[in-house]
Amino acid sequence: MNAVLALARHEARLLASLGLWAARRTRGAGEGVAFGYARGQGTMMFGLAFVIVIESVMMSLLLRNHPVVQRVWFLADVYALVLVVGTHAASVVRPHVLGADGLRVRRAAHVDLRVPVERIARVRRELRTTHEPAEGELNLAVGSQTTVTLELSEPVPHVTLLGRRQDVRRVRLYAEDADALVRAVEAARTVAADGP
Repeated sequence: MNAVLALARHEARLLASLGLWAARRTRGAGEGVAFGYARGQGTMMFGLAFVIVIESVMMSLLLRNHPVVQRVWFLADVYALVLVVGTHAASVVRPHVLGADGLRVRRAAHVDLRVPVERIARVRRELRTTHEPAEGELNLAVGSQTTVTLELSEPVPHVTLLGRRQDVRRVRLYAEDADALVRAVEAARTVAADGP
């Protein structure tokens, strides 16, 4: 039952993201500096949406003699299309954010990891195109790429979409302007190290 509720909350966030995207607003950026990552997946997501539309038209033609099945299939395709566009919208309106409380690393509506700046031991610009799952690592690839690697001095708890908790010591993420993100994190680390 918890998994069903988690999925329902996730889909509600996707639908809310469509409204924020239409209003050209972001969520959770507040007083921080936002770093986008959605451009890296835009072409792929809209390509997937186009395939769903073509598939819907073709299935509608194939099922024209079975109107009940045709309608059910069409509704499933519309739902899938809304989820695809909602996922892209969530990526646009939920950027990575560097603020006073640390770096907020996000991926659409299903990952929102807060990393305190003082726990970032090292940050570097690193382009990776392969990501083998490993204990203590969180890989948030966009278009199969990550561009920034964070090494943490202490683990940070991450709760997955379905509620599983894992401790993360290394985070790999994609940012459109990876150099600017690395510079901003380095500057924030310096300020945190100097203290008040």
